[in-house]
Amino acid sequence: MLRDDINNAVKEAMKAKDERKLSTLRMVNSTIKNADIDARGQGKPPLSDADLLGVFQKMIKQRQESVELYDKGGRAELAAQEREEIAVISAYLPKQMADDEVKKAIADAIAETGAAGMKDMGKVIAVLRAKYAGQMDFGKASGLVKAALSG
Repeated sequence: MLRDDINNAVKEAMKAKDERKLSTLRMVNSTIKNADIDARGQGKPPLSDADLLGVFQKMIKQRQESVELYDKGGRAELAAQEREEIAVISAYLPKQMADDEVKKAIADAIAETGAAGMKDMGKVIAVLRAKYAGQMDFGKASGLVKAALSG
């Protein structure tokens, strides 16, 4: 499980005295615990590994937005710190799909669901999320799905 991998990495970072990795992994653990608490409050079980991949992608997206703001503001040291955190978190995501693989997955999902128009977009995205959690950027994918269904 991802949780075990992260906890083991925390121990390794402590032994190696890698402060950046240690603080990032502790932050990841904290985010996971908060997400579990939210899920429990809604009567759901603790997050699965697939759910955690979504949480990690959200964390990375937040850091990418911060990098852009820090770069615009001339804060190179803070941007570098965020990039290091992105690298640590990204290590726990599966390999990202290439653009042509994403397009093929979208075509397959459209065929599988029998989607005919924009009203079926939710079905297609649901199939993609179930099969490819953590492997594609669903922000970009939704634009491609929209284009495929409207064109």
